[in-house]
Amino acid sequence: MIISASRRTDIPAFYSEWLINRLRAGEVLYPNPWNPKRFYRVALAPGHVDCIVFWTKNPGPMLERLGALDELGYNYYFSFTITAYGQDLEPGLPRKAEVLDTFLRLAERLGPRRVDWRFDPVAISAARPLDWHLERFRFICERLGGATERCIVNFIKSYRHIARRLALVPGMAAEMDGPAIRAAVLAFQALAAEYALPLYTCTEREELRDLPVKGCACIDKEKIAAITGSALKIKKDSGQPKNCNCVESADIGMYGTCAHGCVYCYANGSEDALRRRIAGHRSESPVLTGRPDVRTVIAERTRPSHKETQLKLC
Repeated sequence: MIISASRRTDIPAFYSEWLINRLRAGEVLYPNPWNPKRFYRVALAPGHVDCIVFWTKNPGPMLERLGALDELGYNYYFSFTITAYGQDLEPGLPRKAEVLDTFLRLAERLGPRRVDWRFDPVAISAARPLDWHLERFRFICERLGGATERCIVNFIKSYRHIARRLALVPGMAAEMDGPAIRAAVLAFQALAAEYALPLYTCTEREELRDLPVKGCACIDKEKIAAITGSALKIKKDSGQPKNCNCVESADIGMYGTCAHGCVYCYANGSEDALRRRIAGHRSESPVLTGRPDVRTVIAERTRPSHKETQLKLC
């Protein structure tokens, strides 16, 4: 079983103590995002968990807990987002220099294979044209040189619940069309090649099918096999968009719990809900925030290891 921690919030930045407590307890509960009265229970023993994939914009608070992860016997890697933007659009993040330093420290500890760089989201507009993004992309490439084995580029998506928020930000474009995405990907690829950095897109995009840039899986079967030393028998995640290549996982996070405050974030709704859920967090709780009540239905969602154990004859 693969644990995703998490597409829905930044567990390394805000909830690493809770995560270590859950790993030591051997199980976690998380709610169905569309039915808050239905929870899932997942066993977290290393024998069940093949790998943990961490999604984060600031894993600095978790660096001191990596030793505990290793002692507990878990395999893991990080999908680390560093964008072109500053604190005007990402008010809860440290300054870029500190974020880049954290990336280098993490890569030094884990090795470049276990720290992917996501350049996400890219939103090209008159206020932030392609050259603006390329200048900042080059700066990050220069700082990270050799600290990662792949950069994953993704483009902004104007989800309905954040469209009004984006419209209030000067120069924050809505979704880009196919020609703009093609031009941007080719420019990013050419620049990344100067630093011997393979560039991928998040998802297999129809408008890029004839280009030499490949889509990749963020929760990647081959990467996990290389990290764990075991081949995996695992399916594509049917809960993700059709053009997403990620394999199936259990995401233990909760929407509306990330305090970074990024204006383009799809995972947060109202400020009131965010404050309420953050206030409801307890590091010793089996669930990230709040508690199940007597009306809650708890279903088992533990899956066996996906590691292939059958010997193959060469």
